[in-house]
Amino acid sequence: MKRLWIVLLLAGWTLAGKTQPVTKQPDPYIQQLLARVSADSIEANIRRLAAFGTRHTLSPTDNDTFGIGAARRWIKRTLERYAAAGGGRMEVFFDRFWYGPDGRRVDRRVEIVNVIARLPGTDPEDDRIFIVSGHYDSRVSDVMDSLSYAPGASDDASGTAAVMEMARVLAGERFPATILFVAMAAEEQGLLGARHLAAMADSLGWNVAGMFTLDIIGNTEGDNGVRDNRTVRVFSEGVPSAETPQQARMRQAIGGENDSPSRQLARYLHEIGARYVPELRVKLIFRRDRFLRGGDHIPFNERGFAAVRLTEPNEAYTRQHQDVRVENGIAYGDVPDRVDFDYVARVTRLMTAALANLAMAPPPPAAAYIDARGLSVDTRLLWEPPRAGRDRLAGYYVLVRETTAPQWQQKWFVSATDTSYTFVGWSKDDSFFGIQSVDAQGHESRILFPVPRFR
Repeated sequence: MKRLWIVLLLAGWTLAGKTQPVTKQPDPYIQQLLARVSADSIEANIRRLAAFGTRHTLSPTDNDTFGIGAARRWIKRTLERYAAAGGGRMEVFFDRFWYGPDGRRVDRRVEIVNVIARLPGTDPEDDRIFIVSGHYDSRVSDVMDSLSYAPGASDDASGTAAVMEMARVLAGERFPATILFVAMAAEEQGLLGARHLAAMADSLGWNVAGMFTLDIIGNTEGDNGVRDNRTVRVFSEGVPSAETPQQARMRQAIGGENDSPSRQLARYLHEIGARYVPELRVKLIFRRDRFLRGGDHIPFNERGFAAVRLTEPNEAYTRQHQDVRVENGIAYGDVPDRVDFDYVARVTRLMTAALANLAMAPPPPAAAYIDARGLSVDTRLLWEPPRAGRDRLAGYYVLVRETTAPQWQQKWFVSATDTSYTFVGWSKDDSFFGIQSVDAQGHESRILFPVPRFR
């Protein structure tokens, strides 16, 4: 077993020995993908979605130009066109189910329809699925008003258009893992489309390795008067929603409140953003969602999947869930002309880079541990190789941060032949550790937080 020798310098953690801290450069292939993202294409799709008048869950479904039925059929046709242009590998379908009435936000039995484009992975042994979504339904002030003008340009035609643009850009590409591009339904009526899809993924045993929802990513000027088109917020839960009592006891004993799978997914976005979209600051918000609000990532959290939400930095509540009107000199309503389409394109590039990097990377280690079989001033990490994608595995990154640090501070490369490493003279009490797989091109898996091994 090799040993990882460290010295602590005033400038921060550095490593003595042959293994050196990793400096990551962008992959030219991913950069080419990002260059295809078009703000004009995104704008056209946002304006088209707004033109359906309303996309309320309870709005008409038999009209060709008005209501949610027309909107979902148009989304499906557009995604099918993207799939055909990409060579036909991407399949597009409706995910239908019936719901209601529920005595809350659905007053009658209604068909709810998610629109899904599936880009299948090329490695039959790699069963990872990455999901990216935006919700295509909209609403006005009265959540039960299904007929009034509800353009929903930022909330959430912006996220839906971003997801459609990712599907357009990636439709012809081949990745080992599978990607689902989802236009989610009935978010405004209680996250209904996401609850259905998360339950289906759970019941079918899908290996959902990461779920991202883009919800309200269009406005860059908030009600606070601040305009910021260079920041996106990423919300992630700390303590997992699906944590078991046994896992809670372990967390209380050794820490990890800030190291859920969702929190690691958020940190992953931060690193990818700095590498590929440096003009966009990824601001990590360490809570599951905003006060009094929720999003389509939550049902996935509740089912034990890693899931995060991306949202604009300064929200304009005068433009969310509002009747379109002018009142006391203030313009209310979520109309397309208030959307910053270049900003939506930046967020789309961030997510495109993250999806490509994750889908090309080998899976993370099957398990990771901290040796806790005895007291020691050293820290020994152990892990099991990934269950799939070993032909793509070039090695592992070992990540370290102080317990008070919000983000990983250092990462070092370890050979693919190694399944353990020892930090000599570095107490496991004083730091948190992570391990991820990496291929020869530097595409990293999601980070795995090691758990103690007591015997």
